[in-house]
Amino acid sequence: MVEAEVVRAPASGEHPARAAGLLAFVDTLGALAYLTRDAVRSFFRRPPPWATIVDQLENVGWRSLSIVSLTALSMGMVLALQLGNFLERFGAKMFVSRIVGVSLVREMAPILTALMLGGRVGAGITAELGTMAVTEQIDAIRALGASPVRVLVVPRMLAIMIMLPLLTIIADLVGILGGLFISTTELRVSSDFYWNSLLYGMMLQDLFSGFGKSLFFAYFIGIIACYNGLHVTGGADGVGRATTSTVVEASITILIADFFLTKLFLLT
Repeated sequence: MVEAEVVRAPASGEHPARAAGLLAFVDTLGALAYLTRDAVRSFFRRPPPWATIVDQLENVGWRSLSIVSLTALSMGMVLALQLGNFLERFGAKMFVSRIVGVSLVREMAPILTALMLGGRVGAGITAELGTMAVTEQIDAIRALGASPVRVLVVPRMLAIMIMLPLLTIIADLVGILGGLFISTTELRVSSDFYWNSLLYGMMLQDLFSGFGKSLFFAYFIGIIACYNGLHVTGGADGVGRATTSTVVEASITILIADFFLTKLFLLT
């Protein structure tokens, strides 16, 4: 006996739900584009006070230096230890500095620094702006005739786009020094040979690739954090949800963008 094939009909509301989710995603992208446009216009027409920008530079840069340095130092040491022991099987442990340097400069330092700032600075920006939103302080700024974008968004975007590339450079140096420490103490590679091999194998394209990625990552973190903070609703619960969303969305965006940016910089 031949059994009849059963074809499952789409559940009621399944396609409309997908369409609604796609529409919400596109709407969010449009809102981010408008917020970017408003921030750029506000900066060139009437920049915010430099005192406000300096405060944000300290919050984003100086207060993130310790966690970024610790992360880079650990990563440089781990890379040197793992790669050195692996390359020693083939008699090539003397090239560990080249691999560690290129890996840190092109990939690891920009990504890890961006993820650290996305978790610390991005969450902080969203929580700060979200608290102002639910307590109607942003509405008060509008009532006074000031622009929330100029007062709140522009200083934070400038700070993170200035400090993330600088912190990435610091992470490069600290990670390379961590690799040097492991290479000289564990792998018995001389410091002179480590530096000479590193400088011989490093190219300017490697530095530009990591620096360029950090600029894109900084923009993604800043715009996502500011947008989520300005659109918080629902009181304290809403602030918590928005903060979590910022960390998740910024991390996913950084990881996805890294692949396409890598392809782009490899073509240049």
